[in-house]
Amino acid sequence: MVGDWWQDINDSTQWQDGVFYTLCAAYALVSAVALIQLIRIELRVPEYGWTTQKVFHLMNFIVNGVRAVVFGFHKQVFIMHPKALVLLLLDLPGLLFFSTFTLLVLFWAEIYHQARSLPSDMLRVFYISVNAAMYFIQVCIWVYLWIDDNSVVELIGKIFIAVVSILAALSFLVYGGRLFFMLKRFPIESKGRRKKLHEVGSVTAICFTCFLIRCFVVSLKQ
Repeated sequence: MVGDWWQDINDSTQWQDGVFYTLCAAYALVSAVALIQLIRIELRVPEYGWTTQKVFHLMNFIVNGVRAVVFGFHKQVFIMHPKALVLLLLDLPGLLFFSTFTLLVLFWAEIYHQARSLPSDMLRVFYISVNAAMYFIQVCIWVYLWIDDNSVVELIGKIFIAVVSILAALSFLVYGGRLFFMLKRFPIESKGRRKKLHEVGSVTAICFTCFLIRCFVVSLKQ
């Protein structure tokens, strides 16, 4: 009975359109909020230039904006040729999402290393290197699929996205967890400090869960 209900929804273009347009509206809202936050920060402290916080909000704006466009024009996206172009439009926002939120991990890692008097000079180099390697590998996969629509290479692309997702989940678990327990050891005297502790713990748990679910979903699609 449940299977029939799900199959009816799965076969209904009206339901699918409704879901895609709802996702489009949700991502557009998040993108607009990120842009508003970026403008507010820039107006408040324009003298600091492009800080990590500003770059994070800018990337959030771009990621969610691209997602909104893809979901809003899903009918046109799914009929594009070659198939590599469809995969590019579907996978690129996920890679940008990885870059956006691992930037937050980088920020936390720098705070943790500085608080522990550990060297932090190579953290940004490592972040840039990992992201550059990720985009290079993914572009190679897209180019190969553009030339030759190979199911094996497409499967490799899905495995690659799953690996990227699990690495992001582990990075949040490691540095989010370290920063959380480091902050927890300090005496929580002010409301602001309690809020920051709660914020780090919540964001770590949510992002770890999201990337882990993405890994499983991509794996199941294989």
